[in-house]
Amino acid sequence: MSNAKDLSNTAPASPRIRTGGYAILARMADKGRADIAGTLGEFHFDCPLHNMLFGFKGVKGADVRKELESGATNDEIAAWLDAHGTPKTEEEKKTWSDEIEAYRPYDNPEKKEWFIEVCGEAGVDPQT
Repeated sequence: MSNAKDLSNTAPASPRIRTGGYAILARMADKGRADIAGTLGEFHFDCPLHNMLFGFKGVKGADVRKELESGATNDEIAAWLDAHGTPKTEEEKKTWSDEIEAYRPYDNPEKKEWFIEVCGEAGVDPQT
């Protein structure tokens, strides 16, 4: 897949980048394409982060993966999400994406220990 990043030596897009109003989409798409191409490295597709988006829209990761396999661009994935699953208004998408952008696992007592461990493995500061 020619538009897949090699995530064994580069990072996927930030989950804060919005495509079609959706946070997480660009990162999910990078990881999905890399998974399809066999260049996912230590990352995971259809992970808990992606499932926040899939759950919001009421779609399955396997169905999104099929769209990625077809060569869909990020904008085409956003349009697909708009047309499938649970209908959402632009305001609902904005509110949800704002909440996702503000969410910090480090500040969540149920996620903090896990997040510190994952960040340590990746060599990044969990507080940033």
